[in-house]
Amino acid sequence: MASVRNASWLALLLPSALLGGALISQYGFGLYPCEMCMWQRWPHLVAIFLALLALMLRPASRAKPLVIAAALAILVSGLIGGFHAGVEYDWWEGLTSCATNLPVGGDMLDSIMNAPLVRCDVAPWTLFGISLAGFNFLWSVSGAILILAMVATGRKDSEYA
Repeated sequence: MASVRNASWLALLLPSALLGGALISQYGFGLYPCEMCMWQRWPHLVAIFLALLALMLRPASRAKPLVIAAALAILVSGLIGGFHAGVEYDWWEGLTSCATNLPVGGDMLDSIMNAPLVRCDVAPWTLFGISLAGFNFLWSVSGAILILAMVATGRKDSEYA
């Protein structure tokens, strides 16, 4: 049986890995995020913070609500990713505006004119036909369900209870 402590670790590691992958794709491979990509990052940051707090709390009964809240934040990110993937696959219409990253400093007009335009309805990268938003949906929703199941069926650890 799983414990609240194991669920806390999963609630920390899953969004950390997904957010880390997003940052590596952005800064390492030049896949700039659109506005909906950025929306998916915020709930992961919240989940990381809540999971860290849960790991610091004892007894487990005090950590359990934080782990549940972290799982729900991960679920929210996944659902945003699912919506974003649907926009990329032309299943439904998304935003009417796009986002861009402006470099800091220098001439503002030059920065605006030379900034890359990032469309929300075009997947910049896919693997087996699944975009980054699609992978976020799959991993986040699955992970959130697993975390919630671990908390619901978890045993009380003598060390953590």
